[in-house]
Amino acid sequence: MREKVEEALNKIRPALQRDGGDVELIDVEGDVVKIRLTGACGGCPLSQMTLKMGIERILKKEIPEIKEVVAI
Repeated sequence: MREKVEEALNKIRPALQRDGGDVELIDVEGDVVKIRLTGACGGCPLSQMTLKMGIERILKKEIPEIKEVVAI
């Protein structure tokens, strides 16, 4: 599962990196993915929207077993 998540995140990374940010996979616990937004994304006021409407939506589409993505 962790490898699938990393592969999906690698598809998302270029868009985040264009804006000066990035995403780091911290852990996968069952159906919950824990990530850390870094760089410009870490302090961005829209980071929660990026997390839920962007990263979580894409990960759930790529890996239907995922129920939630949380930032730590």
